[in-house]
Amino acid sequence: MRVLGIDPGSETLGWGVVEGSGLKYSLVDYGTVKSSARESFPRRLLKIYEGVEAVIEKFKPDAISVEEAFYAVNVKVALKLGQVRGVVLLLGEKSALEIGEYSPRLIKQTVVGYGNAEKHQVQEMVRLLLRMKTVPQPHDAADALAIAICHFHHAGFQNRINNAKLKAR
Repeated sequence: MRVLGIDPGSETLGWGVVEGSGLKYSLVDYGTVKSSARESFPRRLLKIYEGVEAVIEKFKPDAISVEEAFYAVNVKVALKLGQVRGVVLLLGEKSALEIGEYSPRLIKQTVVGYGNAEKHQVQEMVRLLLRMKTVPQPHDAADALAIAICHFHHAGFQNRINNAKLKAR
């Protein structure tokens, strides 16, 4: 299975592709889609759409995992993040990908073992889990890889539950 992790952001969207099966996975690639705050918001959404679409076309993932919206102090920021997530979820559905959504706390708990982990802790654990020589930069891409890793852990568990239910029938 190949999973595309997305850390949504309207100026810097992080993406990371991880492949494997079960709890054994490895790095494929990672990067960002960048937009300028000087551009109109619809223009930035278009850049995000085209950037993520290109990543999907290039790496052909089986699933896309996206960080869920979190509570933000600034309502405008939260609304913009929701719109970015909408673009990403639309692309996942349009591409017929399995879609997973995970809270920031669950992602950190899964990858680091502590739901309130700091950015540098997430980066270091991603480096270790994917056997990388250096921590992935920028942190948006490291977060996206963490989101993909989280999907391997939780989607695999959900698949085992669903298979067990089918066998019980």
